[in-house]
Amino acid sequence: MLISYFMRKIVFWQNHNNREHDNEDYLDKDISSNLEENIEFFKAILGNSNDIKIHEFMFGDCCEFNGALIYIDGLVNNLEITESILKPIILNKDFKEDMMENLKIRDFKKCIICSGDIGESNRYSDLFKGCLSGNTILLVDKLSTGLIVSTKGWEKRSVTEPQTESVVRGPREGFTEDFRTNTSLLRRRIKSPRFKMENMIIGKKTYTHICIAYIEGIVKPEVLQKLRDRLRNIDVDSIIDSSYIEEYVEDYPFSIFSTIGYSEKPDVIAAKILEGRVAIVVDGSPFVLTVPMLFVESFQTAEDYYVRPIYASIIRMMRFFAYFIAIFAVPGFIALTTFHQELIPTTLLFTVANAREGTPFPALLEALIMVISFEILREAGLRLPRPVGQAISIVGALVMGDAAVSAGIVGAPMVITVAIAAVAGFIIPEQSDSISILRIIMMILASVLGGFGIAIGFLGMLVHLSILEPFGIPYFASIEFSKDQQDSFVRLPLWIMEDRPEELTYIDKNRKKTFIPPDGENNKEK
Repeated sequence: MLISYFMRKIVFWQNHNNREHDNEDYLDKDISSNLEENIEFFKAILGNSNDIKIHEFMFGDCCEFNGALIYIDGLVNNLEITESILKPIILNKDFKEDMMENLKIRDFKKCIICSGDIGESNRYSDLFKGCLSGNTILLVDKLSTGLIVSTKGWEKRSVTEPQTESVVRGPREGFTEDFRTNTSLLRRRIKSPRFKMENMIIGKKTYTHICIAYIEGIVKPEVLQKLRDRLRNIDVDSIIDSSYIEEYVEDYPFSIFSTIGYSEKPDVIAAKILEGRVAIVVDGSPFVLTVPMLFVESFQTAEDYYVRPIYASIIRMMRFFAYFIAIFAVPGFIALTTFHQELIPTTLLFTVANAREGTPFPALLEALIMVISFEILREAGLRLPRPVGQAISIVGALVMGDAAVSAGIVGAPMVITVAIAAVAGFIIPEQSDSISILRIIMMILASVLGGFGIAIGFLGMLVHLSILEPFGIPYFASIEFSKDQQDSFVRLPLWIMEDRPEELTYIDKNRKKTFIPPDGENNKEK
């Protein structure tokens, strides 16, 4: 809390300092009615880049009119420029010399150009943004307004199965880096007229397109308004990925627990929107954010709703158990071997003592060596090319673990405990960061105070989680005793879950009508 206070003071001081003017303010002015002046201005601003194309042409009955197309090669569809813009204008012979005084840009927009997305502007800033976003700019001599014609056509990755959220049963589509593809994937799943998408542009240098998606009547207005305000207050040069947005809008930046969810699967994001959350789609990122996030979301997967409810409930309870194993297995081993040997069965105690007989380090240092070694191996496996990374992770773990035991640096029971904790942590990938930090904190507390230290650490973790309220919604919502427990520790059949999560929804809280499942005994043929 003290760190948060000082950081707020620093931000307050920075916001009240005199700021330099943005060096792109000179673009915010009206364009000229002289075509040559406009072309020279574009050349001066964009420079001599090879991908900047300025195509000048003449049109009219006797080629008495002058025009120019400005676009970026590689971001546009050249065929669409030819068929939708150039051909309709050049082949149109209705332009006469006596029409020069009455020529209007709207004539091109409404009667000539064959495109479903055409904008117009008389500001250089709008034209530059449109050009750099993959559109084509049409300028005509004697007219002080330009057209922004949508001709986007860059290369993009096809819709494939996401690598981070693979499933055995269920949809296999995943988001891509293309903004419009991602929004269309959501539209395909939610066809309600109340499904809204609001667009905005953030980043003074990148002009990144951002979209917030929600269902009117389900999302809470205060949550939606807070998100809008935080997004509009972002004044930054660049937004490269959705993780940038996450850091700018989250409530608790210094907490080790994430308060904003994310996913690569359209079905997951659609399901969260239908529960009352707001999705944030960022151009260039295959990860879509959702706010607010609840703690229980980390233990839910898409496949939970595509398999039998009994099996899904067992697997989900196993995830909760694995979460505690990942955090407390190593600290518990340290506490037992250091302070509470009387709690270990005699046979097992002799085995552990025999294994640690030649170990020169205390239990804490022994555990730190193994935990840090594991983190190094995991990071190496992630950063190296996939075939090499897998070999490093597997061979490195086997060789180093066996060598460490043989050399007497660590004991075999400690290696087994760390391995079990590491594997258990992989079951909850969204909490992997917090697990790594909490494990080390609990290890230190266990080495100093034993089981009492672990209890203090666990109590502190619960207190911290209970005070988190992302966007005004309790982080522990759906865990306390309520109807929402139908989809928290267990997953009841879908026909039982009639209402949406109470803390997330506004007016439309009911998701289905009362359903009575068929009775197999009464339906038997007599």
